[in-house]
Amino acid sequence: MTGMAGERAVHAPGAVAAAAAGTAARGRDTASARMLRARSISRWAPVAVLIGLVVVFSLVNGNFMRLSNFARMSIVATPPLMVAVGATFVILMGSVDLSMEGTVATTAVVFAYTFLRLGGTLAGGGWLAIPAAMLAGVTLGLVNGLVHVKLRIPSFMASLSMGFVGMGLSMLMTGGDRVRVEDPAFRALLTERILGFPLMVPLAILALLVAWFIQRNTILGRNFYAIGGGEDLAHASGVNVARVRVLGFGLAGAFYTLAAIFAVGRIGIAETATGSNLMFVSITSVVVGGTSLMGGVGGVWNTLVGVLIVNVISNGMIVMGLPRYVQDGMMGLLVIIAVVLATDRTAKAIVK
Repeated sequence: MTGMAGERAVHAPGAVAAAAAGTAARGRDTASARMLRARSISRWAPVAVLIGLVVVFSLVNGNFMRLSNFARMSIVATPPLMVAVGATFVILMGSVDLSMEGTVATTAVVFAYTFLRLGGTLAGGGWLAIPAAMLAGVTLGLVNGLVHVKLRIPSFMASLSMGFVGMGLSMLMTGGDRVRVEDPAFRALLTERILGFPLMVPLAILALLVAWFIQRNTILGRNFYAIGGGEDLAHASGVNVARVRVLGFGLAGAFYTLAAIFAVGRIGIAETATGSNLMFVSITSVVVGGTSLMGGVGGVWNTLVGVLIVNVISNGMIVMGLPRYVQDGMMGLLVIIAVVLATDRTAKAIVK
């Protein structure tokens, strides 16, 4: 009897420890399951927000669902989408680019002047203005990245400064005047329709697919995620962090140039104000779409959803006939709600 009691006494602590270990393991499994559910909800929340907004505005005003209204929204959304796609690559690295308004203004003016100098028509050599403007946009982006990396200036401050430089360059080139581009072949971006939508819309979708390919299937795109997920770890894995950051800003400049060309195609004018208000719309769209400001999470499809959310909110307010000041207030409120629902806020709140 004494031996059996001793045996039970010896084995009891082991049993207790095993039970405790099992409980801890089940707790970890439960926490992991909750985390996976939270990430799944966060991933699909932007789409749910978009669908909800469309349903609400459709019930309030039946004109919202008309094809003509969707076409108008697509025209307004195309330049911001290109800007937001470019900004997405930078934000995936955990940085922020605020140079878009200056870059769009400069590249729009470069495109317009080059287009006119080469004959003022696409058929007459004006198409060469596209690579010329693209070169200017990529150059501004690379300089932006070099200032950030080489001078060790925070990305938001370096890019904001470069944005002012771009605005100054556009003002210097135009003297404050407007440059008109009236070639019918170029304006076909707006006037030519495919299934009711202007030509610029399918071209923007094509550019979005190119961006997705870069993000998903290239070493550069994968490195954006690696740096955003942890710069030190990416560096230890052999990633040239400085070079990837500079290239990311250069790639963003290329998409800002596409936005400038679409903007000129939409209104037929290039000026210093061509890029106005694109900073708020683009950064808001990226965040609302679910791309983390800390980097490493999100992508261009998230950005597309974010752009649609912002434009649906704006257009819905107009269709409802609300005064401008009410539109501005509701836009801010609804954007905050969308960010709360669509953004994973369990990560750190500091932007690199």
